[in-house]
Amino acid sequence: MVATVPMLNPHIPGSGWLAEYPAVRRLSPLFQQLLERGDLRRYAKGTLLIQEGDHGDTLYVILQGLLRAFGADDQGREITYGSYGPGECVGEMSLDGGARSASVATLEPSTCVVLARETLLRFIGEEPEFAFELLAMVIQRARSVTQSAKRLALNDVYGRLRLLLGAEGDPMGGDILLTHQDIAHRIGCSREMVSRLMKDLEKGGYIAQQRGRVRLMRQLPHRW
Repeated sequence: MVATVPMLNPHIPGSGWLAEYPAVRRLSPLFQQLLERGDLRRYAKGTLLIQEGDHGDTLYVILQGLLRAFGADDQGREITYGSYGPGECVGEMSLDGGARSASVATLEPSTCVVLARETLLRFIGEEPEFAFELLAMVIQRARSVTQSAKRLALNDVYGRLRLLLGAEGDPMGGDILLTHQDIAHRIGCSREMVSRLMKDLEKGGYIAQQRGRVRLMRQLPHRW
């Protein structure tokens, strides 16, 4: 069950509150100026920030924590479009006044700056060059979604699992914190199918699993 009531922690503009969050330093000076005009909010794990299909006019900039963007059908089946952490944004696709294209919920306790559409438009009027930064962010997000859709369309379930687990990289790169349900949401299949594949890979010595952690023990085969 997701919570929908956030805990608001108002800030005092100009008080230097942004310096508490390392992620802010990765943003441009203009973006940092914009954040000073937003509301600082803290959310518990499992809070639903955005509901797919709703009309919204707010942008969330993540300072701490982790958010998941996902879609669901009438039967409650879900697919994860992406997970986003400090320094990233969600909600930008509805700043045109249209319906939300995805739902967004917190995967862990999170802190965000919430910016209203009116605040953003006023800032762009004062600092027109920020419009190019915002456009670049939207293009980057669209490119990422396109790549994800391509992987889903051109790979079978095992191929998508292999890509997700990072088999193209270092097979000894450390633990991956994903449950079987998380993986199912990410690659668009059932949890049962994921469990079967993961069990087979574990028997083959390709992976090790323990309490939601997956470790690649050696390079995964191209086909299974």
